[in-house]
Amino acid sequence: MNAVTDPSFRLIRSPVELKQFVDRISHEKILAVDLEADSMFHYQEKVCLVQMAGNGENVVIDPLEVNDLSPLAPIFMNKDICKVLHGSDYDVRSLYRDFSIEINNLFDTQLASMFMGERETSLGAVVNKRFGIQLDKRYQKKDWSQRPLPDGMIEYAASDVYHLIPLARLLMDELEEKGRLNWVKEECDYLSEVRPMENGGDPLFLRFRGAGRLPRRNLAALEGLLQYRRELAEKKDRPLFKVFSNTAMLKIATDMPESPQAMESAHCLSTKQIRIYGKSLAAIVKKANAMDAKDLPTYPRKRRKPVSPTVPERIRAIKTWRDQLADRLDIDPTLLFNKALMTAIAVHKPSDIPGLREVEGIRNWQVEAFGVEVLKTLSALP
Repeated sequence: MNAVTDPSFRLIRSPVELKQFVDRISHEKILAVDLEADSMFHYQEKVCLVQMAGNGENVVIDPLEVNDLSPLAPIFMNKDICKVLHGSDYDVRSLYRDFSIEINNLFDTQLASMFMGERETSLGAVVNKRFGIQLDKRYQKKDWSQRPLPDGMIEYAASDVYHLIPLARLLMDELEEKGRLNWVKEECDYLSEVRPMENGGDPLFLRFRGAGRLPRRNLAALEGLLQYRRELAEKKDRPLFKVFSNTAMLKIATDMPESPQAMESAHCLSTKQIRIYGKSLAAIVKKANAMDAKDLPTYPRKRRKPVSPTVPERIRAIKTWRDQLADRLDIDPTLLFNKALMTAIAVHKPSDIPGLREVEGIRNWQVEAFGVEVLKTLSALP
């Protein structure tokens, strides 16, 4: 079946049109929301479209032309209006970063699908399974900052949000029937509070996967390489990964080649990249190799508090119980209790419900639905 779009969608490109739309939807009980951004094409990513559906209409808001989206803020903060998004983590962060918009009463249909035991939870997979509709994904990785946008891209954006409200209502009914609706609502409340990470003046290697395994001198090289990549990305207005890949950065920091020729022999970068940037990158490595040992950076390590030798046994017992529970419920076990939470419970070793509630990271729904079983599992151990 071909993709279905709402032929009545409207493009909002002026503050007046936005205000009129807000006035029409301000008393709705449920609204669907989606975003399109340009993170694949620019150094400083930004929201390029905001799609919303509700009150029988479907709109696409262009924030590059309507540069003040503050009229939407009260809608998103209104606890009486349910905002439906799919895979909302990125969207929640982006709305806050670009427009200072916070969300109250979020319902994430991807999260809801996961709690229903679905294994394929992309919007396309979920819509196809629930409604037999094949969404058109050909524009998924296009540059949404280009203007004017082709009609096909705007139609694509509108079609993504079009199915969210009926999907949400269906999932809410199914979750309610299984007694899991409150689980999802609580998780969505936590999800609505995520915010963009700010680097500040911290070393860039702190957010780089694999940095913690490097010796200090290699770590100094990596920091220099990452700083250089960021400068280039900002200057060229390109995403970091389109300047140099993380794999290339880690390869250079590991092998420490001090010349373009050594870089080529180690296959760190393409021939073209080495021809253009090889000398600059090699100079960064040389500088790291010449640093005094006392000036080398140190990767921060969290000291683990000593724990009882019985903690691993408790973790195994909780995990065994959790995995059996997940099988019965036909749900991903990590949704029920992840590794960090199982460890925290094992270390805390609560003996009653109030004690279980004190465990860091535990949710109310987990205590209410499974608290007694968790305590029984722990008390059964010698």
